[in-house]
Amino acid sequence: MRHLHAQRFADDFIFLESPKWRDGRLWVSDVFDHRVYSISPEGEREVVCQVPHRPSGLGFLPDGSLIIVSSKDKRLLRFHGGKTEEYADLSAHAAGDVNDFAVDELGRIYVGNFGYDYDAGETPRSTSLHRVDLDGSITEVAKGVEFPNGAVVIDAGRTLVVAETWVGRLTAFDLAADGTLSGSRVFADMGERQPDGICADAEGAVWVACFNTGEFVRVLEGGEVTDHFQFEGRGVSCTLGGFDGRQLFLSTYLGPSECIAAGDRRGALFTAKVDVPTSGF
Repeated sequence: MRHLHAQRFADDFIFLESPKWRDGRLWVSDVFDHRVYSISPEGEREVVCQVPHRPSGLGFLPDGSLIIVSSKDKRLLRFHGGKTEEYADLSAHAAGDVNDFAVDELGRIYVGNFGYDYDAGETPRSTSLHRVDLDGSITEVAKGVEFPNGAVVIDAGRTLVVAETWVGRLTAFDLAADGTLSGSRVFADMGERQPDGICADAEGAVWVACFNTGEFVRVLEGGEVTDHFQFEGRGVSCTLGGFDGRQLFLSTYLGPSECIAAGDRRGALFTAKVDVPTSGF
């Protein structure tokens, strides 16, 4: 396992989720500051839009539209042409706050939710994944998922990998041409690490932000860790991008968890060059 080092890219945020690289910029949600940003390669930020009910997962449709999770009211928003509009209402489907998602090459969205009222301190329970199609239809595609978090499509669109945070594992599903999921299996047992946001590279390895340990690790199917970053605080999410696809962006919270909801601005982005470029999803 290689121990790597990253450089600070941008800071003075609260809690940054779901970074994505698109159109020569990094896009990211600041959950507790209720803003979505785009950031230039030089670290200069612009506010894309404000999301009162906590922005979380981000992703892009094939037409370039930005999809944003509005977590607390269980909706997906679409930002396009400078305007924000509702894209899908999951309030009748999601058992808890909507969290993160992955988009396949056809624009179908695979989205998870907490499954219970985390803020109220309810006992954790399993939940479902839902697929949102381009026509707006919503379909339950998997049950019994434990706090689904980051998600990514790998294997040229044939596999969906989801981080199940509280049980410390990455779970893979076979992704059929019609958008159905089957064949649930453990992609990687993370042990004591709690996987949060994830991304994948062109070799099918998954980069994992580990919330409780402050680590970011590159994991192969089966659980082997090949590369490792360590930070003081929390590992939140990550993405591959840059102009050659080899720039890894790492979202961290440089402090204890109790400072997050208090709004302490300890959220920071770091970046490092890695060997294997993005998978493209």
